[in-house]
Amino acid sequence: MLKTITAVVTVLGLGVLAGCAPLAATLGHDYQVSGVEEGDMLKLRAGPGTGFQILAGLPNGTALRVESCQQTGGTRWCKVTSPQSRGLDGYVSWAYLSEI
Repeated sequence: MLKTITAVVTVLGLGVLAGCAPLAATLGHDYQVSGVEEGDMLKLRAGPGTGFQILAGLPNGTALRVESCQQTGGTRWCKVTSPQSRGLDGYVSWAYLSEI
């Protein structure tokens, strides 16, 4: 019984670690906003969630650098900076970023 529990815990632990690898690989890379519906913009927020203040609207094609990411509820939020607009930083949903 103990061997079975140990095996299950090991498999679950490896699954969690495997899930973290892509996240770690994304940090410090350049991305662009993509997948936002026409006529809309991705909201750059003051914190990682929809309850935070909207700082700016970012159209598709906006270049961003991912500094860090965290899971909040069902959404992965990434702290980003703009290489083109000094001082423009905040959080966006990972779902609307694609690597450049």
